[in-house]
Amino acid sequence: QVQLVESGGRLVQAGGSLRLSCAASGRTFSIYSMGWFRQAPGKEREFVSVISRSGGSTYFSDSVKGRFTISRDNAKNTVYLQMNSLKPEDTAVYYCAANAGLSVPTTADRYNYWGQGTQVTVSS
Repeated sequence: QVQLVESGGRLVQAGGSLRLSCAASGRTFSIYSMGWFRQAPGKEREFVSVISRSGGSTYFSDSVKGRFTISRDNAKNTVYLQMNSLKPEDTAVYYCAANAGLSVPTTADRYNYWGQGTQVTVSS
């Protein structure tokens, strides 16, 4: 069992930057690949990014590639999502999730644990 708590979401102007954090507690953090998803009002939850257990592999959705980076600090049990050049269409609740396996999945159904989410609002 692992508990996830996201933070860092807020209102920001278009073109600005934010760094989201996801702190994990419970079982050994390093055994999980960690993903970020987002859900805008009236839309389905969508994949944003994922990082492997060691941090050596990362993947991004096409919509954020080149603007977002993902990293993790296993000593601090924390995963980060650095978001640059934000756009109004990035407005959503952002969730982190943990996958207890060797893979780096990009679909929500592959994740075992979820945080409660943090709101990111980008104004134009």
